[in-house]
Amino acid sequence: MSNQESKEKSASKRSQEKSNKTGETDVVDELKQIDPEDLIDMATFDQLLDMDDEEDHEFSYSIVLNFFDQAVSTFKDMDIALEKEDLPELSRLGHFLKGSSAAIGLKKVKASCEKIQNIGNQQDEMGASLEAGDALAQIEKLLPQVKDEYKEAEEYLKGFYDVQDGQ
Repeated sequence: MSNQESKEKSASKRSQEKSNKTGETDVVDELKQIDPEDLIDMATFDQLLDMDDEEDHEFSYSIVLNFFDQAVSTFKDMDIALEKEDLPELSRLGHFLKGSSAAIGLKKVKASCEKIQNIGNQQDEMGASLEAGDALAQIEKLLPQVKDEYKEAEEYLKGFYDVQDGQ
């Protein structure tokens, strides 16, 4: 069993232990098992983990926590920009969050933010021009999706660090 498989099993086991201790089961956890390979580019995340001291994950965890703060703030800014129908700002924010999420390996978040960046520049996935109204409508649908993808990744990463650090 690889080190990563061991980490993933530990995270799953920890989640089950928490449910069993309280006598409650989380219906969401039962219905939707998170596959880390869908959420995270493990090669990138492993590179981040390689920067940690052998005793703990303090360094990588601080980077991940910083990303969480950035993401929450950026999503608020995106909501404001969408309300103001500010496509250039939406593009800029999508670009910013794309880079931050790529740095820790969040594949889905990165891909959705790249779409927001391009649509904010009034270009569809093929590079064709979009009218402003169409671009805003697409981002309006995409923003809740990327927030959900972020929440999935946040849940997984918090579970990963909880298990790894024995908190």
